[in-house]
Amino acid sequence: MTDYLDLKTPGLTHFSFQANQALFRTNRGVPLIAALSHASHLLHISKLLTADSTVSRDPDLHAYASQYLQELSKALIDDVVKVMDAPPDKPLM
Repeated sequence: MTDYLDLKTPGLTHFSFQANQALFRTNRGVPLIAALSHASHLLHISKLLTADSTVSRDPDLHAYASQYLQELSKALIDDVVKVMDAPPDKPLM
């Protein structure tokens, strides 16, 4: 049986594409629990920015910041899912 505390991100997820080229990717070797926890924090801040955008003088600024945080969160979660979906006999790391 796999001990999920030992699983780490493979660093295979690219994000922030410009002209069909990724500017960033997730890092390899981050414990899954740390990656998911960080994604949760990013999503919480994104939620706060979205709420603030309704009363802000410059709502676009808040909306763009929120969008980038959501993109980062999605990349972290996608990298975790790649590990969780990998067949036990063919781990990614």
